[in-house]
Amino acid sequence: MAAYKRVLLKLSGEALKSGTDLFDFDKVRQTAGIIRKITDMGTEVGIVIGAGNIWRGRQGPAANMDAVTADQMGMLGTVINCLCMADALRQAGVDAVVQSAVDMNRFCEPFNAMAARRHLSAGRVVLFAAGSGNPFFSTDTAVALRAIEMQVDAILMAKNIDGVYTADPHKDPTATLIKDITYKEALNRGLKVMDAAAFALCAENAVPMVRVFGLDKPENVISVLEGNDMGTFVHP
Repeated sequence: MAAYKRVLLKLSGEALKSGTDLFDFDKVRQTAGIIRKITDMGTEVGIVIGAGNIWRGRQGPAANMDAVTADQMGMLGTVINCLCMADALRQAGVDAVVQSAVDMNRFCEPFNAMAARRHLSAGRVVLFAAGSGNPFFSTDTAVALRAIEMQVDAILMAKNIDGVYTADPHKDPTATLIKDITYKEALNRGLKVMDAAAFALCAENAVPMVRVFGLDKPENVISVLEGNDMGTFVHP
């Protein structure tokens, strides 16, 4: 029996790539296989994917770009990633639907909260593309927004570190893992799990749970759903 009935899974765009290749299709297929196992457990799954494998926004040579244009490019990157993952899911035997916050009817459905809930209830995986549809908001904010709209039991955030720490453990050797923390505490302490807008949304709308854990082993997602207490519990 899965610990959560309906979840919103946040995947980084970097989780789909390796080296200089934008897509590592072995990793994409492996991720699709993990999601298939989640659905086989009876858990309904929505997914938000970042665009970091394709576009990193106003960084490096793009630092002087117009912010709106740069963010629009990022939104389009998430659409490409969602289409890629949806194809891998279908090949793995999972019915998948892409909904976009920016209308592009030839590629995917326009986002509609009621339709998305019906898809989830029918056992389909729903991939939410194009972020919130607005510039100046990150995919973290899109995760919080879609989680609220989908009435999920938990947000699952698989990161490159194994939870929320008192400081960046890659920079501060004295940083310690925080097992349990509220949204407001995390926001007040400036902990970089999600951006401030996402934390505020979760706090104001009492999202039941955010689980933050490491993606060093893709099977960790299954362990969390089986009740393992790895990582950090963030809650109202």
